[in-house]
Amino acid sequence: MERTEDGFRAVNGRGAAVAIGDGDAEGAFTPVELLLAALGGCELVTVEPLTAKRGHRMARLAATVQADKVATSTLGTITVTYDVELPEGDDEAEGVLKAVAARVHEKYCTVGNALREPMKVDQVV
Repeated sequence: MERTEDGFRAVNGRGAAVAIGDGDAEGAFTPVELLLAALGGCELVTVEPLTAKRGHRMARLAATVQADKVATSTLGTITVTYDVELPEGDDEAEGVLKAVAARVHEKYCTVGNALREPMKVDQVV
């Protein structure tokens, strides 16, 4: 993380970068938007290979992740809503997707697990 002229930027070790701002910055995510995107991304990048490995590659796989702010600095329930187009002629795809997505949501998404389980977060200034 580093401050830039018009906000902040996060850069990973592979050189990918994302702009972070306060909600008014054009072309930037807010920290809460990044949190929600991380949850949706974690679920989708885990669901995709597991369903494909079982022979059911979805024609479209997307998700909307939403949360209401219930108080200052507090989010309410986060909801992940899948937007899926099943592969044509694949009668088993929906069942496989639902089973895999449920397991990923409950157990295998690291971001979701971090949001559900109490964990220690340290700060060094």
